[in-house]
Amino acid sequence: MDDNQDTTYKHAIVTGAARGIGKTIALKLATSGLDVVVSDVLLDEAREVAEELNSLGVQAMAIKADVSRVEDVETLIKTTVDQWGSVDFLVNNAGVTRDNLAVRMSEQEWDMVLDINLKGTFLCSQAAAKVMMKQRFGRIVNIASVSGILGTPGQANYASSKAGIIALTKTFARELGKRNITVNAVAPGFVLTEMTEKLPDKVKEEYIANIPLKRAGTPEDIAEVVWFLISPSASYITGTVINVSGGLLI
Repeated sequence: MDDNQDTTYKHAIVTGAARGIGKTIALKLATSGLDVVVSDVLLDEAREVAEELNSLGVQAMAIKADVSRVEDVETLIKTTVDQWGSVDFLVNNAGVTRDNLAVRMSEQEWDMVLDINLKGTFLCSQAAAKVMMKQRFGRIVNIASVSGILGTPGQANYASSKAGIIALTKTFARELGKRNITVNAVAPGFVLTEMTEKLPDKVKEEYIANIPLKRAGTPEDIAEVVWFLISPSASYITGTVINVSGGLLI
């Protein structure tokens, strides 16, 4: 257990943790001494991540959950509480993209992104908060995006979902603060993941040219800020959105 972490609270859930930023966050929490539920729709990959975390000396388990389905979310929270007795930390990372120009975007493309990204964050936060309120402790971190602040051409659905997450973060923070529950968000900029690595080099170069630090972010950059927000060092921070974008939003 990290010296900076209260050993009373050690049970975390990370959604969308089978790969990418979510996996890196799960690894960071585990190396810091937390037990981690690796939640994802990709159960086989989630199990592989859980096995990796177990090898670090913490408890980890994989739970398949579609965060847009209330039944799956209820099972996720119930299983965690049944196995470990509490849900102390929740990282809402699960998200998808279905890019298209706004005038061409289908209703299905809109609904899918809003359901998983925004509704999923709401459902998971709502279910976890009910447990956290009883124990009078909790830390929730939502993964937003600079797209939710700037807007992004071709991503009306994604940008709207992330803007909604920012508003949701602030609302939950106001409602839950009196129960010693903090709710914050991290807004990544251009981060190199399996998804963005597939972009043409020219497109990646254009993104990086607009970043003052002149480099793309890494999943580790995001994970470090998530860890800070759930650590005792951030116990007096709530309702905040931290932009991790290399200066893109200066």
